Amino acid sequence: MGLYIEARIRTDLDDLWARTQEPAQHQRWDLRFTEITLLPRAEGTPQRFRYATRVLPFLTIAGTGVSAGERERPDGTRTSALRFSSPHPLSLLAEGSGYWRYVPDGDGIRFLTGYDYRPRWGAFGALADRWVFRPLMGWATAWSFDRLRLWLERGITPERALWNWLAELAVRAVVVAVAVTGLGLGSALRLLGPFAASTAYLCPLLLAVAICLALFKEPLSCTPAARRCLRTPPTRVRAPRLLSTLENPR
Repeated sequence: MGLYIEARIRTDLDDLWARTQEPAQHQRWDLRFTEITLLPRAEGTPQRFRYATRVLPFLTIAGTGVSAGERERPDGTRTSALRFSSPHPLSLLAEGSGYWRYVPDGDGIRFLTGYDYRPRWGAFGALADRWVFRPLMGWATAWSFDRLRLWLERGITPERALWNWLAELAVRAVVVAVAVTGLGLGSALRLLGPFAASTAYLCPLLLAVAICLALFKEPLSCTPAARRCLRTPPTRVRAPRLLSTLENPR
């Protein structure tokens, strides 16, 4: 699959399954979706659903999908697979497929996903996908997985986690802005005499340290961060056979 994301979550398998399989809970933590709605289905057939993502206050891109899950497997793991497509002309994502795996591991669960999709808009779409959309999707998936982890492990709701992230992002931005302004003031101090000049040479070092901390310091433990997730598979992975049983939604 094109994208791979893995998070290790210390939680109960049933709780993780519920938070990821129930649409009302799934849409709370997954940054990629604004709304997920199950569609009517006949008994014994795969579940169809509608998803929507609000890109701008006045623009929502929607699509449909079909999914199936294996809740009881001989090896103790669980799997769900899906295929999805969007007919919206402004959606770069035309159609795709993916899976989730739930792998018990000691006192936690390895929750991992692999998915890929076909972009539209020809050569321009392929270029935009490679350099912008695909990296953004990978980051959004990993960030969402860590937000889910905080919810299950520490009881930090997805809404609270989002506010924590925005607040920390704002603080870091203010630190960078103040430090950059301070670098400019340091140049002016060199003209005010020997003492001011010595201070001016010390200030850039301190301000540079502040900028580095703001940009690269590990996020707070209550803030979701994509960097906490594994982005490449530790071993060769294959899509589950369940995925091959699903037809593309239309």
